[in-house]
Amino acid sequence: MPLSGRKNWGKERGEGAERKRREKRPPKPLDAEKLQELALHYVSRYATTRAKLVRYLERKLRERGWDEEASGGEPPFPQEIAESFAARGFLDDEAYAQMRGRDLLRRGYGPRRVGQALREAGVEEGIRERVDTGPRKRAKAAILLARKKRIGPFSIEPPDMKTREKHLAAMLRAGHAFTEAKRVLDAGTEQELDEWLDELAEWDG
Repeated sequence: MPLSGRKNWGKERGEGAERKRREKRPPKPLDAEKLQELALHYVSRYATTRAKLVRYLERKLRERGWDEEASGGEPPFPQEIAESFAARGFLDDEAYAQMRGRDLLRRGYGPRRVGQALREAGVEEGIRERVDTGPRKRAKAAILLARKKRIGPFSIEPPDMKTREKHLAAMLRAGHAFTEAKRVLDAGTEQELDEWLDELAEWDG
């Protein structure tokens, strides 16, 4: 074989071996200890709910399988692990819901989007209903969104009818009620919105 051919053959062989080394070996099936470790890692890294932890563990079991021999039987139900973690204080759906609700309101989302996000996270209806989305908080969120999107008195130019409809649609998509969205759109100045917040503060008091 010519010298150049030997070099190319050797290079290809080396590249093939390198590819094989880079290939990931399939992960080992889970056992009881490893499943607990995964659950602990997940709840320590993410603010989460019982339902989200259950989904995570179910996915890991599907992906990696279960080592019956090492664990001495069937895998525990992910729901049981989630309930155990909640009893030990590692999970708190109520605290999660309140935190997530505040975060979404501060980002300009309305109560409908708050409820949707909590429902998707598996938060029970009773807990969702206790999240504080009072009138003044809803108004502040609507005004914040309007400022971000240049809606209502924050518009660079007075909007025409078509633009106004787009602004209304944007506020509704963000989870705001029609009455609050219309109040923002109808405001001629930022001062009118400040006065609205003051009225709501007095009403709350």
